[in-house]
Amino acid sequence: MSKPSVSTPKADILVIDDTPENLHLLSTMLTERGYKVRSVTKGLTGLRGAQAAAPDLILLDINMPQMNGYEVCQKLKEDDRTREIPVIFISALGDVLDKVKAFTVGGVDYIAKPFQVEEVLARIENHLTTRRLQKQLLTQNIQLQQEIRERRQAEEKFTKAFRASPNPIAIMTLAEGRFVEVNPSFLRMSGYTREEIMGCLAADLNLGFTQDSYHQAIQRLQETEALQNHEFEFRTRSNETRIVLLSTELIDLSGDRCVLNIFNDITERKRLENEFISLVSHELRTPMNSMIGSLDLLATGQLGALTEQGKQVLNIAITNTERLVRLVNDILDLERMKSGKITMQKVKCNAVDLLTQAAEAMQGMADQSHVQLITEAITADLWADPDRILQTLTNLLSNAIKFSEPGGAVWLAASMENGEQGIGDRENGVGRDPSALKIYVRDQGRGIPTEKLQTIFERFQQVDASDSRKKGGTGLGLAICRNIVEQHNGRIWAESTLGQGSTFNVTLPLYRN
Repeated sequence: MSKPSVSTPKADILVIDDTPENLHLLSTMLTERGYKVRSVTKGLTGLRGAQAAAPDLILLDINMPQMNGYEVCQKLKEDDRTREIPVIFISALGDVLDKVKAFTVGGVDYIAKPFQVEEVLARIENHLTTRRLQKQLLTQNIQLQQEIRERRQAEEKFTKAFRASPNPIAIMTLAEGRFVEVNPSFLRMSGYTREEIMGCLAADLNLGFTQDSYHQAIQRLQETEALQNHEFEFRTRSNETRIVLLSTELIDLSGDRCVLNIFNDITERKRLENEFISLVSHELRTPMNSMIGSLDLLATGQLGALTEQGKQVLNIAITNTERLVRLVNDILDLERMKSGKITMQKVKCNAVDLLTQAAEAMQGMADQSHVQLITEAITADLWADPDRILQTLTNLLSNAIKFSEPGGAVWLAASMENGEQGIGDRENGVGRDPSALKIYVRDQGRGIPTEKLQTIFERFQQVDASDSRKKGGTGLGLAICRNIVEQHNGRIWAESTLGQGSTFNVTLPLYRN
């Protein structure tokens, strides 16, 4: 036999009245409507019951022996446990002064006897609804106050960390790049005062990047939500150039979208690194050149004939030594470019000639790899260093051919690109042009994972660590390409689909009379 379901009462109501008939009537009426009812005939008993287990509402008679309704209500309002319980007086007293006193001692309503059942129910429901809303509001207010305290504590912690951080930090508006907050470390690095920086655009302070370059960086930031350790040159107020790593992240500041910029000054580290690389590279060149000479001498047979196994070992030694020489040369080349020791010798160049020369230079490698090399050039004049652009194109073609399967194809093509930024050398009479030439190298190789598309342009970064052994690469080719393209105020990026191939895109400024 199943147990009857017990419904939850709508509310807990305490009725205090010294007349048993009134208690019975009210209890029956309220119970039938789904309320839980506690009935007592004495004011003191009702007061103790309310203090022991607070009801949701109290119906209270005025004329009672020992302790009348007014006294009970006053006691209820003096106690923190019962102060907020709504009290409705039900009394035969009908004088205006009686009603005024009822409200004065803390009652929320007054019902005169004899009462109407529907009136009592309506008033009870009205005050219970009001009480529920008050409780909800109180709860929400407590939660809001807690959130405010937590947010204030978090802001205080952030402010302390922000100001005490040894790393320079700047907060700028997302839309314009206007400074809204900087920490003392940033002021020390930049050489500016807080008054000189606040509210200014980054481009106005000549910090090493233009408004256009800022908007390009913001576009990339919005795509990725955060940029980590982007290396660039930071110019101080005294025109000193510092090398910094910049990490940025989108944040919300008082309802405005802003960019949190954290700088890491690596100027001294870069100087020591460059000196070390240069010293080691130069010191390696002499013994390696001697090794190559000795190996070549062995290969000619002038020092005696070698067995077939000896020839194989010799070929391996020659290949590895040549790879070491390429590595050292690439390191020196890249460091000289980054340090400004190699400048771009820009002249008016014909795009058709550049693409044709690059294709002809790599045709032998393509034939040896059984890869078809397809060139699609267009007529356009560039303001560029032809040798360095050829170095970039042959490097990209070499990679495309190496990672193509026999029977595949590699395309070297160009098209006009509107809307790209092209900036020439103003001292040579070449100004800004809204048009640029887009050159792309596309292959049908294995493709590049999405997470690698940005890092492959960093030094010693390759899609697969084994590529340096299998393909003979140094891991510096794409870093050199990026440096060359950026020194031409162009852009280089990669697009790829795994299993279908990759496309490396380069945009370069057009020549302007």
